Order: sequence, then C-alpha cells, then structure tokens
Amino acid sequence: MSPLAPGATIGILGGGQLGRLIALAAARLGLKTHVFSDDPDSPAFAVAAHATHATYEDEAALEAFSRSVAVVTYEFENVPARAAEIVSRHAVLRPGARALATTQDRLAEKSFVAGLGLATAPFRGVEDEAGLAAALAAIGAPAVLKTRRFGYDGKGQVTIRPGDDAAAAFAAIGRAPAILEGFVPFAAELSIVAARGLDGGLAAYEACENEHERHILAETRVPAAIGEGTRAAAADIARAIGDALDYVGIFAVELFLVRAADGAERLLVNEIAPRVHNSGHWTDFGAQTSQFEQHVRAIAGWPLGGTKRLGRAVSMTNLIGDAVETVPALLAEEGAHVTLYGKAQARAGRKMGHVTRIAW
Repeated sequence: MSPLAPGATIGILGGGQLGRLIALAAARLGLKTHVFSDDPDSPAFAVAAHATHATYEDEAALEAFSRSVAVVTYEFENVPARAAEIVSRHAVLRPGARALATTQDRLAEKSFVAGLGLATAPFRGVEDEAGLAAALAAIGAPAVLKTRRFGYDGKGQVTIRPGDDAAAAFAAIGRAPAILEGFVPFAAELSIVAARGLDGGLAAYEACENEHERHILAETRVPAAIGEGTRAAAADIARAIGDALDYVGIFAVELFLVRAADGAERLLVNEIAPRVHNSGHWTDFGAQTSQFEQHVRAIAGWPLGGTKRLGRAVSMTNLIGDAVETVPALLAEEGAHVTLYGKAQARAGRKMGHVTRIAW
C-alpha cells in the first residue's frame, strides 16, 4: 500500500481520550479522521471530521465506516474480535488483528512473550477452582489472579496472600477464565513506548519510570533511574515484540525492574499495550515527536519521527477526578503543558487530562 496522501481519512475505533489525541495529531498533519464509538459522548467526536455512533456489533455500520476511510486503527485493545474481522474485510487495519488477539488475552500474551525467550513473572492458566489450587501449588503465594480478558487500571484482578481463601478470590473476579501470576518484588515499574513502521524500522523512546496509585498511573518520569545496559535491554525487548507481531504503529511494553543486592538489574515483561499509551503522554511536548503523531506517521506509511527527549528531564502527571480543578494553577506554572480530554464530568478514578513538565 502506498503512503497516504495529505487529506486522506484515518478511521479510529474508539472515541476516548486516546482517540481524541490521535485525531488532533492527524489534523496537524493534514489528515482527516472518522471516529467509530458506541459512546455518544465520546471525547474524540468533538475533534474528528466524521463520527459514527453505533455498537461494535452493528455490522452494517462497521462496513460503512471501513469503506469511508483509507486505513483503520484503534485506541483500545478490547475491540471485539468480530468487529476487527469485519473492518479487516473492507479496510487495512493497523496494527493488525494478530496484535489484538495476542494482547486481549493475558494468558495468550504471556505465552507469546515467553515464547520469544523474554522473562516474565511465573504464570499459569486458571479455568476453575481446581485449576487455581494447582496454580497456587506451583507458583506459591503471594500471587495475583487476573481475568484473562477486559481488565485494566486494576480491574479484574485480586492479590492472593498466604492464608487467603482462594475460592473467594476466584469468586471476586466472577469465576472468569483467569491467569495466576507470581508476585514480583520489583524495584520500579517501567515502560517503553515504541513505533514500528511499514518497513519494519523501529523508533523507540527511552524507557520511563511509572508510579501508580490505586492501580491507576499517577506519574511518569524520564529519564528512568536505571543503568545504560537496562535502557538498551528495554529497547531490545520492544524490537523483539514488534518484529514478532509484524506490528505497525505505536505500542507500549510495561516492565518490572528487578534489582539484586549487588545492584544488577533485569527486566520482566508485564503487559503489552497495542496502542498509544498513558505512560507515553510525556512525549507530547517532551519529545521531538509525540507518540500520537508517531502513530499517525506509522499507520500512514510515512517516515517515523525523532524520539529524543527535550530537556534534561520530563514528567507527566495524570489529572484524575477532581484534580482537574487545579488546571488554572497549572496553567500559571512555568514549564507546565496542560492537555484536557474534553470530558464533561469529573468522577473518582476518571482520567480528565494530564500535565507535562519539562526541566531545562
């Protein structure tokens, strides 16, 4: 497929803040967007040239949407498999369906990563209480029980500690097919965001360090406090995953940093996100090319942009819930760049925007 011409239309499945920021980046490059979402109040609708409000089960609407665009991407990994299949019949889907299938299922994802020879926490699949008992016998406690599908920001998971009632933990996640993961005594949570182009070229941003509060990302900082060898290892992990999936677009790999008593560092892969990622928001104002522009470049078949950090340090803080009320003070802060998502109502745990700070 030839590179998209300026003025072409990109389809986006999902209308949340990530879709909104992709649409804004596309507009800056002279591209139009058509957003498909089942939420009538989708923030991305306000900035897209075209919008379709329909369910992901509406095959006629999906077909019409797909035929109206040059390429389709998505802003969240839980696009129903059937919807992705329908879109793929009528349009080019980037990233491809394999990336969705692999990352929608935590067990498939962990098995894929392990198959590449990359380190992960110990894991076992769990289908029922007997399977959970067997997994706990193999892995031990503490461990984390997670639904195989549809979990994010701490949803669909529970920690099982020594002496806990395993059956109650299984009931807490709705007795859904699950994965049990061994607890990792990590020194820090890291992630690396990278883009892979149509030609297989990889452009990785430097690894960043993340802090979570109540399972929701609170702050991202770059550079991460890690050794140069560990930085290189993170980029190698991203390349291995991107190449194995024949990926096109932006993706993120969430990592655990384990540090031995002698200071030696190693990385374990936690999760893969086949999309622009919250921990990559620092690149918006903080890097030569934002992750949103980079994603548009990749799926359009255009050259990837530079990934170098701007400033000696960058941080990104999520504005969650009523933290959005601090925006007037943030706008007065030198070196602070505020991005709001256009959501009408602030709720506890709801991401309303973010602020990027650059230290020169």
